[in-house]
Amino acid sequence: MLNLIWIAFILVGFLAALAQALQGDLAVFSRVLTGLFESAKTGFEVSLSLVGVMSLWLGIMKIGERGGVIQLGGRLLAPFFRRIFPDIPPGHPASGSIVMNFSANMLGLDNAATPLGLKAMRELQDINPQQDTASNPMIMFLVLNTAGITLIPTSVIAVRTALAAKQGLVGFNAADIFLPTLLATFVSFTAGLIAVAAWQRINLFCRPVLVFFAGFGALLAALYAWLHGMPAEQMAQMIGLLGSGLIVLIIGAFIAAAAIRRVNAYEAFVEGAKEGFGVAVQIIPYLVAMLIAISVFRTTGCMNYLIDAIGAVAAAAGLNTDFVPALPVGLMKILSGSGARGLMVDVMSTYGVDSFQGKLAAIIQGSTETTFYVLAVYFGSVNIVKTRYAVACGLIADAVGLVAAIAIAYAFYH
Repeated sequence: MLNLIWIAFILVGFLAALAQALQGDLAVFSRVLTGLFESAKTGFEVSLSLVGVMSLWLGIMKIGERGGVIQLGGRLLAPFFRRIFPDIPPGHPASGSIVMNFSANMLGLDNAATPLGLKAMRELQDINPQQDTASNPMIMFLVLNTAGITLIPTSVIAVRTALAAKQGLVGFNAADIFLPTLLATFVSFTAGLIAVAAWQRINLFCRPVLVFFAGFGALLAALYAWLHGMPAEQMAQMIGLLGSGLIVLIIGAFIAAAAIRRVNAYEAFVEGAKEGFGVAVQIIPYLVAMLIAISVFRTTGCMNYLIDAIGAVAAAAGLNTDFVPALPVGLMKILSGSGARGLMVDVMSTYGVDSFQGKLAAIIQGSTETTFYVLAVYFGSVNIVKTRYAVACGLIADAVGLVAAIAIAYAFYH
């Protein structure tokens, strides 16, 4: 599937560029070539930029393993994980890494989530019977990652605050998209879980899964009750305190547990950190391959053609088309996180940060994940070339999440 999508992006983009050249746009191939070089450079730089943070978190995780904390987290969530990851042996360290990755994603801490996710993939590869093919647990883990549960859209709130000040808005609440984003990301996560469970014939109507969803719903309600009504500046401070404080607390707990168990924490950290460089370098070809295909599709205008077609279909069906200007954010988010962020800023700048389109763009940005980036990086880190149905399930979660974000935005703001 990934191979077909990669080929389609490039060939469709090439045909679009050829058509534009025949119509007199003589600079189109120059733009495509420039985009290819820039994307290759970006892929290399992004991979290398992971070296430091990978070394940090793999070192910390090794301390957590030696201290027994990660295994404890895995045991606490064992009933739920046994249901959705039935092929992971009980007590396997992959369960703890998955827990840590989900926790970082929920708090919007991308710098922590990525290395933890890569570590989980390497541990899942250890129990993978076919080393070049994605296993069932890998697919479930990756799709839930692309569904991207985010409790607190920290970066989106920060961008909205800055743009509101620039646009001269007084008393603007940049965090008013908090609850809609929570709802949209929860729908996306649920859609991804159901899609993979259906493919793998996993029964979700069982006590551990229902308890998990009930507990997650209670957590959402408690978080909303705590943060709702706070001024935007105070909410941003509390969100920052919660996210950074929790991560620092986890690091301290790992080191304290290692000390109590008389584990050499320094040697454990160095041993884990040594893996960081190798993992970061290994993903370079996979990431560059995906980024150049996305670049061709985007620079030739194919993304705009797709959006215009969707808008025309919506108008022909008699639907309100106010959502169309924000739609590029959702479609781009599947391909490029930084590209989607730029489009979100563009929508907010054009229509206003407090407009319906601006709010919808913020909800989409805060509730979806960069599917093809995650596919390239996570599968590339363990040399998976046969992705099976991972792409299909990831795109199902993205599509449902995007529709949910639009519907929720209409319900709240239109």
